[in-house]
Amino acid sequence: MKQRKGLLIILDGLGDRPVKEFGGKTPLEYAKTSNMDRLAKMGILGQQDPIKPGQPAGSDTAHLSIFGYDPYKVYRGRGYLEAMGVGLDLSEDDLAFRVNFATIEKGIITDRRAGRISTEEAHELARAIQKNVKISVDFIFAGATGHRAVLVLRGMAKGYRVGENDPHEAGKPPHDFTWEDEESRRVVEILNEFVRQAHEILEKHPINGKRRNAGKPVANYLLIRGAGTYPGIPMKFTKQWKVKAGAVIAVSLVKGVARAIGFDVFTPEGATGEYNTDEMVKARKAVELLKGYDFVFLHFKPTDAAGHDNNPKLKAEMIEKADRMIGYIMDNIDLKETVIAITGDHSTPCEVMNHSGDPVPLLISGGGVRADSTEAFGERECMRGGLGRIKGHDIVPIMMDLMNRSEKFGA
Repeated sequence: MKQRKGLLIILDGLGDRPVKEFGGKTPLEYAKTSNMDRLAKMGILGQQDPIKPGQPAGSDTAHLSIFGYDPYKVYRGRGYLEAMGVGLDLSEDDLAFRVNFATIEKGIITDRRAGRISTEEAHELARAIQKNVKISVDFIFAGATGHRAVLVLRGMAKGYRVGENDPHEAGKPPHDFTWEDEESRRVVEILNEFVRQAHEILEKHPINGKRRNAGKPVANYLLIRGAGTYPGIPMKFTKQWKVKAGAVIAVSLVKGVARAIGFDVFTPEGATGEYNTDEMVKARKAVELLKGYDFVFLHFKPTDAAGHDNNPKLKAEMIEKADRMIGYIMDNIDLKETVIAITGDHSTPCEVMNHSGDPVPLLISGGGVRADSTEAFGERECMRGGLGRIKGHDIVPIMMDLMNRSEKFGA
């Protein structure tokens, strides 16, 4: 029995709700998606709940679940995964955090993302903090994607029970860090000093001087959250399924998840994880990897960003951008010898401006698939698709079975 290749494409934050200006259609339904629609006609549609119905999922827990891991058992905070995604070599004794460059004015957070500062600017600011902050423990501070960064406190994993200073909305002051035990209290003391020194450095940095002069929000404050330690992965994805797995990813968090479960991770030049990402370099890299890998994961971020920005038109444009990427892949692989699944890690409705518990559209097409009668890839078509409504952790087993890589249970 010949084994097929597998390609899982996750369009981050894909799912949405009806948009008035689109005549009640969602951005996915409104967008022109000839390539995904062609796959839909060839394949089978459905809906998936990344964790469980009605449960908004973080990108970290959603990806873990979609790759077959129970996030309630293995998830130990986002920060560690983010740090792995940046490419840091960590030990099980390290404590890692997610960080946002933010804007603070007179004690109030006015922009949690510092005007979506560019990756290049954020990395330069991160280098200044790494060089000039002096605290009582060894640390690593590194820029990630866009306004994001990571902080690692060496040897402080036991102090992971700390809260965050992120108010999660503009117009509020930073929260005070909280703690649950003495180890965590020491971590809070370190974090307070770190934030204080970083603020002084950022205020004086030339990049922020240029941003002020240009009327842009300055990146003069750090919002720290998502304390994380080494994840409890019971078995690598690659070992569990006996496959060689590669991934094309630009976003640090998702890179970290993929690295943690055994994927080789690639970020081609031009793949940024932002609106300006070059979708075609991702498409070409995915085609290249499918020649030497059994299973390829391709992640596309801008759809999620547009949902967070409450910009349905831009989200539709980003979906169309992804469709062009998918079209190139379709034209350069053997669809009969490849199983393709397209979905999102969660829904990010524009009206919510955050992740929601809405089910996510799912498409599976390619070799071995029994097609249903659906005509296009969209939320309402997916409601009547032959897959029905499944859990996120069911996606990979379905793909592996179609790839002829599953093992029989029982005699």
